[in-house]
Amino acid sequence: MCGIVGVVSHAPVNQLIYDALLLLQHRGQDAAGIVTQQERKFFMHKAKGMVRDVFRTRNMRSLPGNCGLGQVRYPTAGNAYSEEEAQPFYVNAPFGIVLVHNGNLTNAHALKSELFSTDHRHINTESDSEVLLNVLAHEIERTTRGLPLQAQDLFAAVRNVHRRVKGSYAVIALIAGHGVLAFRDPFGIRPLCMGTSDGSTVIASESVALEGTGFHLERNVAPGEAVFVELNGKVHAQQCADAPQLNPCIFEFVYLARPDSVMDNISVYQARLNLGESLAKRVISTVPPNEIDVVIPIPESSRPSAAQLAHLLGLPYREGFVKNRYVGRTFIMPGQSVRKKSVRQKLNAIASEFKGRNVLLVDDSIVRGTTSKEIVQMARDAGARKVYLASAAPPVRYPNVYGIDMPTSSELVAHNRTIEEIRQLIGCDALIYQDVDGMKKAIGSLNANIRGFDASCFDGVYVTGDITSADISRLNESRVGGEDNQEDTSRLALPNPAD
Repeated sequence: MCGIVGVVSHAPVNQLIYDALLLLQHRGQDAAGIVTQQERKFFMHKAKGMVRDVFRTRNMRSLPGNCGLGQVRYPTAGNAYSEEEAQPFYVNAPFGIVLVHNGNLTNAHALKSELFSTDHRHINTESDSEVLLNVLAHEIERTTRGLPLQAQDLFAAVRNVHRRVKGSYAVIALIAGHGVLAFRDPFGIRPLCMGTSDGSTVIASESVALEGTGFHLERNVAPGEAVFVELNGKVHAQQCADAPQLNPCIFEFVYLARPDSVMDNISVYQARLNLGESLAKRVISTVPPNEIDVVIPIPESSRPSAAQLAHLLGLPYREGFVKNRYVGRTFIMPGQSVRKKSVRQKLNAIASEFKGRNVLLVDDSIVRGTTSKEIVQMARDAGARKVYLASAAPPVRYPNVYGIDMPTSSELVAHNRTIEEIRQLIGCDALIYQDVDGMKKAIGSLNANIRGFDASCFDGVYVTGDITSADISRLNESRVGGEDNQEDTSRLALPNPAD
């Protein structure tokens, strides 16, 4: 999961991209990067850290031009501590291309071999995004054959990319002197939308990045579709997949996306309200409402679900935890030890809301269980008589291979455990999960055109149809790694100037 944005405008875009990345910061907090173009020359700055820390005034001044790309990174493959793996990535041929990517390629290993032996291209990092960039560059080179670039050439190249690349990918690429190309994988697993304002076009991961910068959400990029925006603002679009079908990642609606976003014509906020409504029925069958004194959400994604659940059950809804907004989301922190350490730094309990009460805590999902266990204990330490825990999502039992950090079964608290075993491990008095069908119905009812979701971490069904246990093991080997104090000796490029 990363956040990406691309802009073609008639005015400088550095501030616009910066503002959009701030609105997408929840999608990645590991690194950030911006590239702009002026007179066929690219200007780039990228580094590890949050957007506000990576870009200072002098960095922004060094990013001139009326078109560009940006990305906030959340690593799922490669080296989480290598600044060189921050995006955008660049190749100088053909034309000069820079690319940002949200998702995860499931056949990156095979593609690396093809790129070396057949395409004669060199990959210098462990990032699958660099693999994707080189596949795209090779296919554009094949379709243009040294001739001037046309939109149809790009669409033919994307068609070939779809045939070679497997997995999830939402991509925005800037082609020097020509414009911005964006495309989405044939299953539409990762989100991508576009909007316009006064002759400018923005393409981004979530609608909030458009609306928050003064753009009107025009539409979603369809699964398999490619969109090319010329530097003069003219937009071309074409379906480039052989058999596209919309199967968006359901975890986007459960947790990843901002509640004020609209993705594939579904309001994320309404989706979470619906999950709360469905969850309320599950709670009634497990814990009688008269045994619950108060409903308390675990900030922040669970709030809409918790509020709707409390409303339907006729129970008080209270804020029992205060979140330190200056600590990153624990779910997307690389390394289990870092995650464990951060929980109590991130949340603090308001004792008066817990003391002597039977509390129902509502979370958006339970992945590894470490955070849930800690929070349940915090509620008990604050004086709760009984602590019930409800999850707006079903048990996470299977690895995710499409760009969410759930790659190993051993890390998932629900894998090969019964609900009772999970309850004992977490330490709550009752544990209530959403069921898979209820979750799909609650969200799917908001868009009749969506026939299915990627819900692989819940149901074990991988929508691309090409994932085996061997693939999962191999992908597990390439997951993020490295240590904070480990020197990165693999760099060939000069780092950004130190602040």
